[in-house]
Amino acid sequence: MACSTNDLSSINSENPPIGNVFNLEQDWRHVDLPDTVVVLGSDMRNVPASERPQMRVSLENDFFLMRHEVTCGEFNALMNPSHGLVLKCSKKDVPATNVTFYDAVLYANELSKNQNMDTAYSYSVAVYDKDKHCVNLEGFVFHPEVNAFRLPTEAEWVYVASKNWDSAKGWTADNSEYKLHPVCSLASENDFCDMMGNAMEWVNDWLGNLQDTIVPNYVGATDGGAFDQRVVKGGSFRNAAATITLFSRGDVYKVTSSSLSDYLGFRLAFGSISNPTWMFGNGKISGSKIVPVASLNKLQSYISSKNIKLAFRDDLSGNLAYIDYMGSGLSVFEIDDSLDVYHPEISPDGKKVAFCTGIEGVSGESQLYVRDLNAEGANLVKLDVKNAAIPRWRVLDNGDTVIVYVSGSGNNSDDAEFSKSSTWQVAFARGQFGTPQKLFDGAYHGGISEDNGLAVSGSKLLRARIAASGATVMDNARDTVWFGGNQACNVSLAQDYSKRTLFLDFAGEAGKAFVGEKYAVHERLFVADSTGKLIQSVAAPPGYVLDHTEWVLKNGKFVVATLSNANGAHSKIVLMNLSDSSHIELVEGDELWHPSLWIDLDNSSSRDTGDISGETIDPSLDLDSVGVYFTEGMEWTHEVLAIKMKILFDYMDEIEYLCVGSSRVEDGIYATKITSGFAVNMGHPGNDMDASLYIAENYGFNHLKKLKAVVVALDFDLWQMTTEFTEKMFCCLPGFVYDANHAFWPDGLPTGFHVARDRSYKVSQAGHLLYYGSRGYLMNNPAEWGSVLVESDSTWADRNYAAVQWNLDRLSAFLSQAISKGIYVVGVVFPQNPAYKNTGSFGRYGPSRSVAERIMKALADMEQLYPNFVVMDENKMGNHDYTDSMALNSDHLSALGAELVSSRLDSLLESIIK
Repeated sequence: MACSTNDLSSINSENPPIGNVFNLEQDWRHVDLPDTVVVLGSDMRNVPASERPQMRVSLENDFFLMRHEVTCGEFNALMNPSHGLVLKCSKKDVPATNVTFYDAVLYANELSKNQNMDTAYSYSVAVYDKDKHCVNLEGFVFHPEVNAFRLPTEAEWVYVASKNWDSAKGWTADNSEYKLHPVCSLASENDFCDMMGNAMEWVNDWLGNLQDTIVPNYVGATDGGAFDQRVVKGGSFRNAAATITLFSRGDVYKVTSSSLSDYLGFRLAFGSISNPTWMFGNGKISGSKIVPVASLNKLQSYISSKNIKLAFRDDLSGNLAYIDYMGSGLSVFEIDDSLDVYHPEISPDGKKVAFCTGIEGVSGESQLYVRDLNAEGANLVKLDVKNAAIPRWRVLDNGDTVIVYVSGSGNNSDDAEFSKSSTWQVAFARGQFGTPQKLFDGAYHGGISEDNGLAVSGSKLLRARIAASGATVMDNARDTVWFGGNQACNVSLAQDYSKRTLFLDFAGEAGKAFVGEKYAVHERLFVADSTGKLIQSVAAPPGYVLDHTEWVLKNGKFVVATLSNANGAHSKIVLMNLSDSSHIELVEGDELWHPSLWIDLDNSSSRDTGDISGETIDPSLDLDSVGVYFTEGMEWTHEVLAIKMKILFDYMDEIEYLCVGSSRVEDGIYATKITSGFAVNMGHPGNDMDASLYIAENYGFNHLKKLKAVVVALDFDLWQMTTEFTEKMFCCLPGFVYDANHAFWPDGLPTGFHVARDRSYKVSQAGHLLYYGSRGYLMNNPAEWGSVLVESDSTWADRNYAAVQWNLDRLSAFLSQAISKGIYVVGVVFPQNPAYKNTGSFGRYGPSRSVAERIMKALADMEQLYPNFVVMDENKMGNHDYTDSMALNSDHLSALGAELVSSRLDSLLESIIK
């Protein structure tokens, strides 16, 4: 298939897809889009915030779409030889499920490569789990302009589904017997099939907010936000037809790129998307996409700092863009207003950014501003002078913070013109500018050294102002030209007391003499010492030249720069290490200018950041394993548990009540509202009872010396499972394996365990803030119980009561341990939609109501057997007093419901623990 055509029939017949796995006429349909507008989302009040309001999308690019979901047989035929991934199939013609988003992406890429085509997705490193599923693609970029196999966008999927939405032709909970069926087994010969039901489907989009507007060629959010969330569509065999909607964009739990389940699959699209539109997290629309390429772990390891921020100019919009690597993970934010932003520089404390409206080397007026480095760009202030360009922050010896700027930043090759401009300094404190002070004549915008002995400037000449002995550049200095008068630009003076000057040149004689060979303009980075002598040169990565080079703030080892490709587009920002001439790519986009990278070398110590000052680390500890409870690319539930593990260890000397369980605990127990004892909430999404008790036994019993009670969710509608989630959560992450190999440290944690653990704590700051202050509780706004959802065959326990008995026996063994330690156990049956009492199901996942009553009887018998065990039944077989406003959905509580549960739990704990 040629990249210039959008005709699927032109596929290379000499290299058919996987030995004719696909029949092009049977399996694909052309989708013609003449002036088509499709609606995403809903205006209904009771739908999740991510699905409101309605947003109209105009589609302008024809594409091809598979009639059906990729089958298990099709998937294995391609991915087993190429990636070693084999899915378990009940039948070869059922949808391929238990695939991550990245598995689907790799499948699309393999199909494109099989046809000798470019791929729609690129990445630097693929990360796999033990079963060969891809859980992360570092440097992942979607290229909509490439004519290739890919996932459909949400808008494309909705457009096709809206024309083929028929509950009578979908495998749903109403007719599926809660299992997958062969694709298209209910469809007419030419229809798109299974868009409602059978398998829920990955689409190409990140999950982002919708806006009440019309967006052309919408391809989703620029990233998945703090939680790396993706859009999934169409419902599955386990959802009732009445609950599957076109506007739904998610699942019960947060869906991330590494999520997989037995009801989630995908179908492919083919075709390029011209003039795509993304939307930033703040709802601003962008015709360009800015993609963070370096993973958070990779960047932090490369630069040896936890706190990192990058600011730069998006030249297509003229806006300030930034990434707060701890505050927003890998989200890019743009501050959209009428100001044209050039030469941004992050303040020494990392909280503000200064910028100007003029550019180096160009004469004309320029204004200087400072604003907060946040999504709103709050507290904008302007320096009230006629001309101010290229700001640089400094902290003076007396502790004052100032900004150095120049009154003109034009061509400096003419001595007379250069002397007409000057270098100034203005204090900045409490969000306000002080009175500007002229320092000297000449626009030395490359910076002033810490000892005030040197100032430099570029564009076109490399100029230096050198202080006389015992003086400063402010009073007694001489102006000179370095680099033999050859042309230079992008001059930056290191702020590490070395007085080294960084710059680019135009392939002049001085540079070639130093390098010893010819090179292209801006192809090499140069460093001069305090006397102007060249001491180092580093080549740009192959195929690129450098621009907008700057020292990394507060660091003399690293340089941040943009890369220009062969077409002159500033398409990447890179971080270069001058000590070994290596580099890593940070960001990819269309036109990325003037980067400023800030790192916090101090890593200020506090309990909240996890650093414990002055504590040494036991040399026997494996620092690659200690506390590594989360690695980038793992599912959201792993990140939540990693945050909860930090909470547990940080408060281990205070915890009296340990609350464990599923997302019903996470949403339903407000730890800080419990006053009779110090409580933490260890509940997390997708849990099972065995995994909950694993935490209580191995960490609670071993390390919580004040522990008086364990509160555990009795989610017996989830007792279809035994150890599945335990195996998923604890088998592979180094921290849990390391703890298990040391019997969970029964004699106490080794010296420095907390320090080593906190060095491994690499969750997103947004996730940390969401849970840490509430001691693990996740607050949700009131919604309503909504429709009754029965998402598995409610008679499962009638046929397999052995699974229920396994969980009862597991609980009984735990109660025996607890009573031997003098610890109480409270089992909470959380309220679910009261309308379940009008069905045959106890709750969202069954069991039948008769089996539920049998389980409640067994729990009552256990109360008699174990005097330390109390059942707190808040569901009462649906006859409870939790109103709509206390609900989040069919089986989770809002903040109001959590307050009521927590109040009742608090009273119960106070009554049983004297």
